[in-house]
Amino acid sequence: MHPLGSNTNLGPSFLRNTINEGIVIAPGVFNAIGAMIAERQGFKAIYLSGSGIAGAMGLPDLSLTTLTEVVEEARRITRISKLPLIVDVDTGFGEVLNVERTVIEMEAANVSAIHIEDQVLPKKCGHLNGKELISKQEMVEKITAATSVRKNKDFMIIARTDARAVEGLEAAISRARAYIDAGADAIFPEALESAEEFKKFAEEVNAPLLANMTEFGKSPLLSAKDLEELGYKIVIFPLTAFRASLKTMEDIYGTIKREGTQRNIIEKLMTRKEFYDLIGYYSYETEDSEIKKKSSMKI
Repeated sequence: MHPLGSNTNLGPSFLRNTINEGIVIAPGVFNAIGAMIAERQGFKAIYLSGSGIAGAMGLPDLSLTTLTEVVEEARRITRISKLPLIVDVDTGFGEVLNVERTVIEMEAANVSAIHIEDQVLPKKCGHLNGKELISKQEMVEKITAATSVRKNKDFMIIARTDARAVEGLEAAISRARAYIDAGADAIFPEALESAEEFKKFAEEVNAPLLANMTEFGKSPLLSAKDLEELGYKIVIFPLTAFRASLKTMEDIYGTIKREGTQRNIIEKLMTRKEFYDLIGYYSYETEDSEIKKKSSMKI
């Protein structure tokens, strides 16, 4: 691998094949170095949360980020990690034509899958109250647009429905079926409220399903094994590492402010060697030396 990035992104076909072999656990990453750590841990896919991108910018998850910002973050990740990346694109950043551009830009950024939700713009976090939905027909139009412009048919269009909290479980199932008929490759039922609801949804909807195991929300925290047995193909943990990193930063900054030194928390830190190994620091030095050596031989 060239030190400045991976040229062997596994891509959409790998993701599609992998979900047929068993449930795919996709941890949430919010930058490229997080993706590198996830890859080292042996995951087969990673997930980029819209809330994570906004949160890292100090913003709430209220459609305040732009397509350009999300695409650039996705590109940074796919440039450095070979793992298939699933990206949260909220409502598609607008209406039908905006959705088409979103798909085009995400494919160009080497993303393997996106999910689009059926909330109105601006959207809310899927586990908060007060959500509003677009009509089933409007969402069908977005899915149709998304599938019509993708170049790689393995690029997955995942339709997220937030209907459970607004219209009820049966309505969510009905919407999911319509979205499948419109061409969605998988369904993401947001904010189901019990294991029984996860089970019923899987029994009623004949498509690959994605489960969201976000913390502090409406859904019970089921294990990947539990979800696989219920019929789910992908499980995401969108903000687990992000929340942990925020808590760690809060503790570290508090210690430095109180004690004026980091001496008593050194064991909590990644060492310089560990960090350099993670980012492949010495491969950059080797590349630089080889280029200089080759150049000098030509003079």
